[in-house]
Amino acid sequence: MFRVTMKEDLNEQDYYLEVEAPHVSRHWRPGQFVIIVTHERGERVPMSVATINGGRVGMFIKKLGKTSVELYRDFKVGSPLYAVAGPLGRPLKLESYGTVVLASDAVCGHAEQLGLAQELAKLGNKVISIQTFKTEKEVYPEKYLAKKYVDEHFITTLDGTAGYKGHYIDLLRELLARREVKAVFAGGVLANLKKLAEATAGLNARVYALVRTIMVDGTGMCGSCRVRYNGVIAYACRDGPWFDARLVDWDDVLRRDARFKKVEKIALDKYLAR
Repeated sequence: MFRVTMKEDLNEQDYYLEVEAPHVSRHWRPGQFVIIVTHERGERVPMSVATINGGRVGMFIKKLGKTSVELYRDFKVGSPLYAVAGPLGRPLKLESYGTVVLASDAVCGHAEQLGLAQELAKLGNKVISIQTFKTEKEVYPEKYLAKKYVDEHFITTLDGTAGYKGHYIDLLRELLARREVKAVFAGGVLANLKKLAEATAGLNARVYALVRTIMVDGTGMCGSCRVRYNGVIAYACRDGPWFDARLVDWDDVLRRDARFKKVEKIALDKYLAR
């Protein structure tokens, strides 16, 4: 039985959900993810891990599709989930790079930052975090930001109401112009990861992106998450979800990500109309 142990709003659209999953907490490493299933006939939804606390696993979730809205509305503290599978994916092979930048602009990227920041700091890196939100109202509570784990922390908002005005890519360009950055780890909106790959083309640094594509089984059998990577086919669930950003065919990733938009909307509308 996988029970909900905590739920908290991060902003109007995003929330924090913690569940009992001791099998995950014992083995999870930064870069890996979980798949949650609400009920026996529910969809399998991949989630980045934000926190590990004893035998509990915490996630940042956006109220976007049917299942994420259902989790928020119908599952209270103490409610059981049908399954929490994981840890899945390849853990990142982190090392002492020097100066490292973590960048994110959506729930999955913000979640991944927490584990990455702690591990990279343990390895002796100087860690800089950039977290982008649309407005000041969307900035997460400080306890859920990467700030406490890094050497330097920047908030950027698209409208300039908090921190630096602009996107993490804008601030990253400035940092790269005046500092020697050895590695960049970025996650969030896929279209912006494509822009990141273009902005860092030719940069003498490692640039990794979280390729959070559509998944079903999460073990490489269904093929839904396949990615054209460095001229071959890779699978985000089995070979990733982290990849060298400049070797990913982002146009193909974006095409595949849009495949089920109409069906997803129908499922959400049917749920909301109950």
